[in-house]
Amino acid sequence: MTLWQTIVVAIVEGLTEFLPVSSTGHMIITQNILGVESTDFVKAFTVIIQFGAILSVIVLYWKRFFRLNRTPAPAGSSALKQFLHKWDFYWKLLVAFIPAGVIGFLLNDIVETMLGSVTIVAVMLVVGGIFMLFCDRIFNKGKDDTGKLSERKAVYIGLFQCIAMIPGVSRSMATIVGGMAQGLTRKAAAEFSFFLAVPTMFAATVYSILKFFLDGKGEIIWNNLEVLLLGNVVAFIVALLAIKFFINFLAKYGFKAFGWYRIVVGLVILVLLFTGHELTLS
Repeated sequence: MTLWQTIVVAIVEGLTEFLPVSSTGHMIITQNILGVESTDFVKAFTVIIQFGAILSVIVLYWKRFFRLNRTPAPAGSSALKQFLHKWDFYWKLLVAFIPAGVIGFLLNDIVETMLGSVTIVAVMLVVGGIFMLFCDRIFNKGKDDTGKLSERKAVYIGLFQCIAMIPGVSRSMATIVGGMAQGLTRKAAAEFSFFLAVPTMFAATVYSILKFFLDGKGEIIWNNLEVLLLGNVVAFIVALLAIKFFINFLAKYGFKAFGWYRIVVGLVILVLLFTGHELTLS
């Protein structure tokens, strides 16, 4: 990837990581438009730079991310329950992360194959967009906040996150809708979605890098280290600017605008593909 291709793709990642429009899908589309070949490294790059955007969550929410439960544990709690009560926030993140961690590991090759398909992205943009037109009416009935998130609810949100392994679905959309389905408000569901992204994308990044070294292709990472660092830095900076906008917009207007956006973009891409047009500027 060239310098300007790296910067453009990273900007797209930073802008879309927290929007329910699929950052991975938009990066795949952008790479095709820019004429970037879908190599093993490019697929890994698509995953790895998402971690740069996710770091913005830690910076913006560091007081809430680095926290322990200081309230007294219920009377008569065992030592284990007292420990889990104290580390409740991280325990819920771990519980929610496990489904995606296990399924992602088992289906990694299938997921990587789908990462090269613009058609899959376009179809899922349309399908997800149609769903988002109605999800506010269906799910936005909750009054809880992230502090009242139970282990059972965390597991369900984690299962919803697994759906986002299909490019074009959107991890943000899947986990926010999962939270709303469990009774959380849009804002509370979105914030937990952001927090859950940290261990999820950290694990995906480590696995992608480790896989290169285990396959004897570690030199590819070393030779492209500057590209990976640049992509992460750009995605991080852009995401810092985008995350606050999204929270405010989502809390005020809901999903409908994003649903129409997904439908229009997905249909345009499908029309171009089925009429024989190439999604490339080169």
